[in-house]
Amino acid sequence: MTDLHPDIAIADSVTKLGPEHQDKVLIGGSHGGVYAGYLAARAGARAVILNDAGIGKDDAGCGSLAFLDGIGMAAATVDCRSARIGDGADMAANGRVSRVNDTAAGLGCAAGQTVTACARAMLAAAAPAGEPPVYEESRFLLRDSDSDDGPKVWGIDSVSLVRAEDTGQVVIAASHGGLLGGDPDTAIKVDALAAVFSDAGIGKDGVGITRLPAMDARGIAGATVDCRTARIGDARSVWETGVISHLNDTAAAMGAAVGMTTKAFADRVIRHVSGQGAPNDV
Repeated sequence: MTDLHPDIAIADSVTKLGPEHQDKVLIGGSHGGVYAGYLAARAGARAVILNDAGIGKDDAGCGSLAFLDGIGMAAATVDCRSARIGDGADMAANGRVSRVNDTAAGLGCAAGQTVTACARAMLAAAAPAGEPPVYEESRFLLRDSDSDDGPKVWGIDSVSLVRAEDTGQVVIAASHGGLLGGDPDTAIKVDALAAVFSDAGIGKDGVGITRLPAMDARGIAGATVDCRTARIGDARSVWETGVISHLNDTAAAMGAAVGMTTKAFADRVIRHVSGQGAPNDV
C-alpha cells in the first residue's frame, strides 16, 4: 500500500477513537451500522469508511450511510469479502467499496473503488453540517436466571458495553465476530459463560468468526448468528430472530448446534451448566 495522506487515519474499531482522529478521513474496521457511524461523527471525523459486514438483514451493515447523510457527512462501506472486518490496515490496503452515501457520491466516491481512492476523494469533503442525532446503544436483561446464582442473559448492542459483572453470564452481543487486528485478547474482555456475535458475512479469511477459537482457549462457549437473520448492532434482533451459523468446540460440547435459534443456544448452555441436560426440542 502506498503511503496515505496525513489527513487519512486508520483504526481497527470506532469504539477506540481519540483526538488524533478529529477532522480526518477515517478508515475504520468496524461494521457500517448506525452506531459506528454515530461514533465516527461524534469523534469529529470529516468522513468515514467502514466494513459492510455482509450487509445482512435490513441492510443493517450499511445503516450508517443514510444516518450520516443527515448531517452531510461523507460515508462509504467496504465489501467484507475484500478486506477483513476489525482490521483497518487491511481495509486500507485491500478494500473495495460496496456502497456510498449521497454526500460521498457528490465527491466522486463510487462502488468498486479501492478504499484509498475513495478516501482521497473524501479529502475534499466539507465538515459535517452539525452534531449527529444522539444514538445510544444499550444493554438490557433479556432473561433472568431461574435461581439466585444462575446465569442471566444480557443483551448488549456492542461488545464494548460488556462489564466485569458479565463474568459467568450469557452475553448476546450484536458486534461482529471478528478479532480486532487479529488480537485474541480482543475476543471479549470478561470470562463470560457464553457469548453470541454476528458473523458479519464471514468475510475475507473467515474473519467474521475469529472470536470463536479465541474464546475456546478461555473455555467460553461462543457462537455467531447468520448476518442475514439478525441486524448487526441490534442485540434484540440477534435475540429474537438470530440463527446460529457457527460455534466453537466449547459450545458444541455443551450440546449447542448450528441452525439453533439464539434463544435455544442460550437455553442449551444454561441447562448444561445447571446439570439439567438438554430439552427434547430446540
